[in-house]
This record gives sequence, structure tokens and C-alpha cells, in this order.
Amino acid sequence: MTPTAGTPRTDLEVRPITETEFADWNRALNTGFLREPTSPPEVLDARRPEFRPGRSLGAFDGGRCVATFRSFAQELTAVGGAAVPADAISNVTVSPTHRRRGLLTRMMDRDLAAAKERGDVVATLIAAEYPIYGRYGFGPATWATEWTVDIPRAGLDPRRSRPEDGGRVDLVDAEDVRKLGPELHERLRGTQPGAVGRTDLWWKAATGAVRFHPTWHEPFFAVYRSADGEAEGMVSYTTDDEWGDSKQPANTARVNWLLAVSPAAERALWHYLCSIDWITRVRSGWRAPDDLLPLLLPDPRAAAVTTHADWLWVRVLDVVRALEARTYGAAGSLVLEVADGAGLAGGRYRLEASADGTGTCAATAGDADLSLDVADLASLWLGDESAVRLAALGRVREGRAGAAREADALLRTSRRPWCPDVF
Repeated sequence: MTPTAGTPRTDLEVRPITETEFADWNRALNTGFLREPTSPPEVLDARRPEFRPGRSLGAFDGGRCVATFRSFAQELTAVGGAAVPADAISNVTVSPTHRRRGLLTRMMDRDLAAAKERGDVVATLIAAEYPIYGRYGFGPATWATEWTVDIPRAGLDPRRSRPEDGGRVDLVDAEDVRKLGPELHERLRGTQPGAVGRTDLWWKAATGAVRFHPTWHEPFFAVYRSADGEAEGMVSYTTDDEWGDSKQPANTARVNWLLAVSPAAERALWHYLCSIDWITRVRSGWRAPDDLLPLLLPDPRAAAVTTHADWLWVRVLDVVRALEARTYGAAGSLVLEVADGAGLAGGRYRLEASADGTGTCAATAGDADLSLDVADLASLWLGDESAVRLAALGRVREGRAGAAREADALLRTSRRPWCPDVF
């Protein structure tokens, strides 16, 4: 008897892949993401360092891999700058022939249980589709915005492109990026809630030393150095070659990533990008929704929002450690009743925040001030979402009048959290 669509198949095996199965697993990955199924040998060789025994899962039907799932160790910056251990999830696919068979649920349950056992505080992912991951306890914890800057309208003086603070912008090569970039990124990560660590492999891929795709186009790299010579910002960007009527340039600079640890570096790098000859538009790449970019232009309307969407999703695995890892904007006390259908992090917890910003958390039998799902706790944890908003949506329930407003005073941050990376 052939199972109908939506019927779980008990003969489908879900397990960690072996290194010899990597090529088959990669073919299933490409299939799920609608890429050319077979990767050339050099791409497979570039991706093999990502393989970690036990953390790359596959579903197999008759020996063929039909679903993929990979996780790896990550550090995520909490509010206040502390790094917490995270289970980063990526490469999640199910082949179109095997949808609605429960394969993602089996892989996710297995991975999250292992992460909980390892002692990871949270799990993280970048969701390709919004509706999928809430049912596994993930909530959108950061959002991202992309702007397109119409340079002729921006109001910048085209005669001036140098920083006016005594600093300078220099073009550099890939080797310089691999030397300067990791330390610069660590400085940013230490102050930016939602940021995640970057490995040596990340920097090699970003500079072409390792190539995950058959075609790779070398970007330009520029570094901002302050008046005392310290590197405080860096940008990677590409350009096209478009010309309009009457031989007028219509070229676009597309930012791959831009890191800045000071407002001066942000200003200098954005103004530099907007001053390049023949460039009439700048695509900002994914930035924090409250990025300074529009307000660095004399006419902020020249920066039009191209895309705004959820970005980093978080799943809390240890409520106590998650709440104690971050800092708080005020003193206060809240009892949270957290519902978790998977049984990983549910319970009732008392959060005590002190005036110095530190907090303690412990299980309690006291009456709940707020009741919420673990996915909504994740959206609140990094400080981006509002408990008052969630209460208006019926996703947070007040056991005590005014508790949602008090939660916002404790949890929300003055600048929005942001994850500069996709993984």
C-alpha cells in the first residue's frame, strides 16, 4: 500500500550523515534550494570543512538523501554584550517529493534535544519562509532593512568625498581584509545585540580564498581609519556597468556587508560609497531597521526602503540562563509563565532586575504576571519586540494589570538588535 500525501513514512530513516555521504547530502541540499543539483568537485571541497560529525542530518529513502539539516556551534551576543552559546541551524531542506512526511519535525526535534543536552542557551536560524519555524518554538528576534539610495537626490556635495574628521578611507585587498576584519568584527559583536561570531572559513569565503559557488566575482574592499590610524570600519561592495541614454552613467554599488564600530566610520563609508564616480544608486544590503544611513544624507528621502523583513529567529532552550545573560533597562520584577509544547524550556520563572542592569532568574510557584509562548519570549529577549504589542495581539496575557508595560521598561533596548550575517 502506498502512503498518501501527509502520511508519515516509518521507513524513512533520519540520521547523521557520514563523510562519504556528503556529496549525496549536498545534492539534496541543492535540490531543496532550487539550485543546480550537482556541485563541481571544487565546490564540494570548499564546503567539506562545514561538515561536523553528528550535526549534519539527512533523511534517506531507499539510500537516497531526500532532506537535509545542519547545525553548528555559534556565539550570539545578548543585550549588554555577553556571548551565549547557540545552536545555529542552517541548510534545512526537504525534497519536493517528500514534503508533508514529518521529516523536518524529526530532524528539528533531534537537533534541539541534542542542543539542550549540550547546554546551548538558544538555537538560531535565518528563516527562508516565515510560517515554518514558529511551531518549533522560534520567534523573530531581529529584523533587517535594505535601502536604495538615489545619489543625485541625496544632497551630498559631489566635490567632497574625504572624511572631514581627519580620518581616511583606503581601498584594500582580500589579504588585508582577512587580517583586519576579524578583530574589527569582534569589536562590533561585543556591543551589538543579535550579532553572531564569524569563523575563519567565513572570512575566507567572503574574500574568495574559499569559493562555495562555481562563479565568484571579486568585490571591492574599503577601510575607514580614524585620525590616529585605527581601523574602525570596513565595507565590501560590487558594482555593475550600466549606462543610460546620452552616455549617462546609471551604475549601482551593492553592499555585501559594512561593519563600523563608530558613528564616524559609518558616516565616512556611506559617504564614500555615495561619492564614487558613475555610481548613481547604492543598495545598502541588509541593515538594522534603525540604521543611521538615511539620516546621514542631507535628504533622507533619497534612501528608499527596498525590503524590510524578519531576519534572525531565536529559540530559547534555557530560560534562566538566557534571562541572566542579558542586562536590563530598569529595576523590576516579573513572573513569566512560559509555554513550550516541546517540553524544553517551559515553566514559571521569576526575573529580578537590579538598578545596575544585572538580572537573576529562578523557577517559582508564584502567580504569573505574564503568560506567553516560548516563541514570543524569544522575540522579547533581544529587546526588539514589545510586550504591549504582543498583548494587543493576544499572544501575551497579563495576570497583573500593567505587567506588559513593565516588561517593556525592562526588556526593550534603545537601539534595535541586529544580526549582520546570514548563515
